[in-house]
Amino acid sequence: MKKKLIMAVAICVFLVAILFFVSPLIVYQWGKNQIYSDIDDIPHYEVAIVFGAGIKDDGTPSDALKDRLETAAELYDAGLVDTILVSGDNRFENYDEPTAMYEYLIGTEGIPAENIVLDYAGRRTYDTCVRAGEVFGVEEAILVTQGFHLPRAIFTCTALGIDSAGYSATNEEGYVFGKYYKIREIAAIYKAVFDIYIMEPDWVR
Repeated sequence: MKKKLIMAVAICVFLVAILFFVSPLIVYQWGKNQIYSDIDDIPHYEVAIVFGAGIKDDGTPSDALKDRLETAAELYDAGLVDTILVSGDNRFENYDEPTAMYEYLIGTEGIPAENIVLDYAGRRTYDTCVRAGEVFGVEEAILVTQGFHLPRAIFTCTALGIDSAGYSATNEEGYVFGKYYKIREIAAIYKAVFDIYIMEPDWVR
């Protein structure tokens, strides 16, 4: 009996270990399949969600964030989205991602203010997805972020009840610390799985 119990526990530990190591690959591949590579193939979505990606010392969007905003504007100008939801961090004084995103879309891209919605508590991907559904009532959206981030973003929003696809804002010339962020995605995927299926943080609601 004791040997059987030890064997059962060993099998469970083995299966959990396998799941732990392969989950990033599963999430990445599943999310990747929901990414549009050609704008001509994208159907109409009521909402495009743009994830924050940092702002510069002068309060303007970082290069990565600027690419996300330009991509969202491209979708809007093509008539493929009606509303752009900009979600970012606003926890600290003199650091306001959503307002920087809003001002860039209006001032540089010419998007009408009434078609932009600001989420001031999108501190990370999980927060943005939870709040998009529970606070802003989004049921379906196209997500706009860099290609390395899209699979996790799509997985997270879909798991939290938003029917999601993605369109990449990746700049082919790359970004500062780009390799670091790609490697960090592996740990971030584990965190996403943990948050969705185990922890379920409730502070973002």
